[in-house]
Amino acid sequence: MPDPVRSPLADYHLGQGIELTEYHGALVPLRFEGSQTEYAAVRSAAGLFDFSHRAKFAVRGADRVRFLQGMVTNDVKMLAPGQGTYAALLNAQGHLLADLRVYREEETYLIDTDADLRDKILATLNHYVIMDQVEFEPLGLFTLAFQGPRARALLEKTLHIDLPPMKEFEHFATNYGGFPARVVCASATGEEGYEVWAPVKGMLAVWGAACGQAPTYDMLPCGTEALEILRLEAGIPRYGSELDEDTLLLEAGLLNAVSFTKGCYVGQEIVERVRTQGHVNWKLVGLVSDAAPPPRAGEKLLAEGKEIGEVTSACISPHLGKAMALAYVRREVAGPGVKVALASGADALVTSLPFYRRAK
Repeated sequence: MPDPVRSPLADYHLGQGIELTEYHGALVPLRFEGSQTEYAAVRSAAGLFDFSHRAKFAVRGADRVRFLQGMVTNDVKMLAPGQGTYAALLNAQGHLLADLRVYREEETYLIDTDADLRDKILATLNHYVIMDQVEFEPLGLFTLAFQGPRARALLEKTLHIDLPPMKEFEHFATNYGGFPARVVCASATGEEGYEVWAPVKGMLAVWGAACGQAPTYDMLPCGTEALEILRLEAGIPRYGSELDEDTLLLEAGLLNAVSFTKGCYVGQEIVERVRTQGHVNWKLVGLVSDAAPPPRAGEKLLAEGKEIGEVTSACISPHLGKAMALAYVRREVAGPGVKVALASGADALVTSLPFYRRAK
């Protein structure tokens, strides 16, 4: 395994006494003022995250549209410049190699994924390049994420710009302090969210400017402990937890990552066969339980004494006031309201996702 990416802000964080942790291939802050305090800031106002665990590369060349359209699960040919989409990369057996976001510029596609997936994605894409005029360029861009009801106002004040109305994954280029930057509309928490992509010095400048606005917008810097709670409440699966190379796209419910009308891509035949059959054997669901402590990742689930599933991620939900978990269960017990048992002995109820929806 390659060494984890070190956040450009690592020295600053360490100088402030902030503990760093490895998260999806990068060393990023674990917590600042505590996960519960940071969680509350995101749900009520705004949180600022160091997303150095996100990595990017560009896809260029005369055949970039045709090549990428034949590789990923969603329709990237239909994207206009300034638009983006969520997608997945599958193997020929229809199993999930990686999930990613695809953003279109005039002459380039930008791919954004977890840092620990980028090399695998690049190796897979290069494997399929034969006579195609296509090239891939890793980009030295890092991400800061503004999340929460006041994220938009905080970002506007930080960058000294007026944001246009933006839908999920829409993006545009700008600059800050003489450094190029890209603003992306993207939620990682179930709240309104935006990302700023910038090179190292630009990231440092944006972090400092945003923290300078913190008292006005009730913003707190946030770490991965709070992010995981927010992610689970929003029902967002993550590669390495809910997703891996044994996962079928429809088992994870990733309908927002696939187009059923775009035509052929690697693994498409399997996806279509599963869809035609009308079901999968396993399904990703939510669980709620009064269990204390919450179940562990990997804990087995039982119904009538038989093993029918497994927990993938879990924690206490501040929103629900009880334990919540993401889990794969047999389709026969995947309906909301079905009662299952944890291997530890506690009961749990299957529920639909997400656990939390923000007010419109």
